Formats: sequence, C-alpha cells, structure tokens
Amino acid sequence: MLRAMKGADADTNDGKEEWMTPLNHNLPAYHFCEEHARDIAADPHTVIQAAANYRPEADQAFRHLIGLREVPMRLGHLLGRQQSASPPPFGLHRFVPLDSQDDNTLLYGLVGRFWRPDFGLVTMVDSQAYLDFAAPGVAKLALGFSASRQPNGTTRLTTQTRVFCPDLACRLKFAPYWYLIRPVSGLIRRRILFAIKAESERGL
Repeated sequence: MLRAMKGADADTNDGKEEWMTPLNHNLPAYHFCEEHARDIAADPHTVIQAAANYRPEADQAFRHLIGLREVPMRLGHLLGRQQSASPPPFGLHRFVPLDSQDDNTLLYGLVGRFWRPDFGLVTMVDSQAYLDFAAPGVAKLALGFSASRQPNGTTRLTTQTRVFCPDLACRLKFAPYWYLIRPVSGLIRRRILFAIKAESERGL
C-alpha cells in the first residue's frame, strides 16, 4: 500500500496543488515522503533562484553528516573490499534535474539502492531516462522545491522528498534505512531552507 509520511515545519496547503502537478508527473506513486516549509520575506522568483544556486555541500554540517553516512563505504575502499575508486562525497551533483514545467519549481531525481554503503546509485542521463527507468529492487527518489506567494506578501518555500520502491523486497530494505536517517534528513532540509531564506532576504 502506498503511503505518505510527512514532517512539516509549517502549514503547506497554500499553493500545494499547483506544484504537486509537476511532482506527480515525475513520481506519482511513492511509499515514503518528507516535507518541510519556511516563509520568506522575498518574491517567489528571488527565492527559487536562491534555491537553484544553493549547494548543500557548502554547509559544513552537511559535509560532516554525509561524511558519517559514508564511513562504511570509505572503510570498504580503505580495506580493499571494493575494487573501484572511492567516489567523491555525495552531493546535489549526483541528482538529475527533472522537468518542473514551472518557473517557481525545482525538481531533482535520484535512482539507486540507497541503503547500500555506496548508495547503489544508477546514473540517469536526463529527465526522460528517469521517467522511463523501472527495475526490480531499485528505488526512485524525487526532490522538489516550490516557491508560492502568500496572502501576506511573503513567499512560502516548500521542499518535499518522495521515494518509490517498486517491490516488497525493496521496501523492506529501504524502510529501516529511511527511519534511521530521517531525523538527520529533516535537520539537513531545515538547514537548507534556513540558508535559502537568509540568501533571499539578504539586503532587504
């Protein structure tokens, strides 16, 4: 049974239906979901541009948390258990940009066996490859940001992460990982929203 599990920092109903359309186009079915939002004193264009320019890798806390997550993978390479070269740290560059169909929405896709030490990522060359991909045991993730004008003149920046698991075996492997990382994942997303808010309101 598909279900949505949400963690929110604000009421995110305003403007939700509009931005859900492109998100639903790219990943309509999902088993796991996390959502956060923050109100920002800037116009939607400024906010979404700040979101597009933001790189979480620039956040020292993000680098530290990802470094902890990658310890098993790095140890595997150090001890010679994995023959391939050690990959660079995980970051937004591993995602494929998805067609948002909306100037105030950003969408990114990721495919892999995320519970593995090396994330088990499958490279997607473009948005269409992401849409077409379907393989047993491999999860699909969609990450979205949307900026919507509020009645009081502020902009609500909402971020949602969805994960679809194609079969029971995949769900059983991913679920423990999801519950383990979710507190850290929520912390990272709140820091991202805070950083985007600070950049958007800079000079106001």
